[in-house]
Amino acid sequence: MAVKTWMGYRMTDSTWGKVKEELRKSVGKNSFVTWIEPLEFTGLKDGVASFSVPTQFVGDWVSRNFADQIKHLMSRGGKPVSRIRFTVCRQGRAKNDTKGSGIGTAAGSKPVPATPARVRSGNGDGDFGLPQAPLDPRFTFDSFVVGKPNELAYTAARRVAEGGPVAYNPLFLYGGVGLGKTHLMLAIAHALQIRKPELRIVYISAEQFMYRFIRALRDSKALKFKQQFRSIDVLLIDDVQFIAGKNSTQDEFFHTFNALVQENKQLVISGDRAPGEIKDMEERIKSRLQCGLVIDLHPTDYELRLGILQHKVEQQRQQYGDLRIADGVLEFLAQRISGNVRTLEGALIRLFAFASLVGREITLELAQDCLADILRASDRKISIEEIQRKVAEHYNIRLSDMIGPRRVRTIARPRQMAMYLAKQLTSRSLPEIGRRFGGRDHTTVMHGVRRIEELMASDSQIADDVEILRRSLED
Repeated sequence: MAVKTWMGYRMTDSTWGKVKEELRKSVGKNSFVTWIEPLEFTGLKDGVASFSVPTQFVGDWVSRNFADQIKHLMSRGGKPVSRIRFTVCRQGRAKNDTKGSGIGTAAGSKPVPATPARVRSGNGDGDFGLPQAPLDPRFTFDSFVVGKPNELAYTAARRVAEGGPVAYNPLFLYGGVGLGKTHLMLAIAHALQIRKPELRIVYISAEQFMYRFIRALRDSKALKFKQQFRSIDVLLIDDVQFIAGKNSTQDEFFHTFNALVQENKQLVISGDRAPGEIKDMEERIKSRLQCGLVIDLHPTDYELRLGILQHKVEQQRQQYGDLRIADGVLEFLAQRISGNVRTLEGALIRLFAFASLVGREITLELAQDCLADILRASDRKISIEEIQRKVAEHYNIRLSDMIGPRRVRTIARPRQMAMYLAKQLTSRSLPEIGRRFGGRDHTTVMHGVRRIEELMASDSQIADDVEILRRSLED
């Protein structure tokens, strides 16, 4: 039996086997097989527990999600384990990765994620040299909850993930924070890497693209940079609005974009707004981005939020066990927390953790106490005056014209837009809204609301304006 010695404390492989059994019970069968089973215990020294892992990505994932549990269980043996180190084993030999495969985590601290694992290209030429999309099991199509606000984006992403002939290039996804853009992009990468492992697939943020380009210029390696990005089969770029105003980066992005499209390579790009609305983005880039399929991920509705909560409950139970949730709690959260999905998920994680610590059923009263700050933030009231100011700024008219008597179209349409948003985003009655718009009758407000609703169905620009203004007001 192998024995590892550390400061007089003997730890055998059988001891690690007992720790693994504890982990099997706490993390669930699927997580255990995927993440814990591949770990090979290699030793203890100076408070650091060392493990061999098959890939850097496995080490990163275990460090982020299970490091604290492993340290706690191993420390039961009598000596504290303050850090965990992962060494990537390549071709049967352990090899330290000084750039991040060895991840040290101080006791009680949050694990620091290392650089995502790189996937080798399928033509046998070794590491590609770019941060290829990680096979992160959290971000797959199976874990993406589909509802009316994101159904079109989901369907289009699945079409790209089939890996057939390019149907639309680029696929441009846009929307507010936490609506699923990054999830869908990584799901595409995940599906393609499984279906067509020979493809060179790179997921990168626009910020990383810029930094790599600047570094290439500094190191006189601009040609290598161009060759690398032009040899990609599928390029996924997140938060493209980041390069707006960066002239040299925009120029390089433009040429990379053109080169890949001409070779019929797939591009998937995301942004926080429609291409035409990105300020300081060059017109030629806006035009290219609009040539493909542009899809808006709309804010979540009640049904989608409830579906997300139900899905997350099943995930959380794998970690916390079968915690009891009283009837009506999920419906309450879906109704009250109408912000982005990340806020919703964060609230549920906090609620599960708190209920687990105190050993109580998750009731409506417990949820209200535990999530009081999140619920207060979600109850932020939007005033009619704030709506009027935002709409006036958006359409570049004077605020005084918004409530004045002028009826020219350049004034009347923004006024109707503000009335519509006041009806949708506040609890004010039609007569009260009318009074805030220069003492107008409630029938005038009703007409304005109906007119905007009609135009949203037939005029995409009006529909886009509504979403942009709604987001700016709800942020």
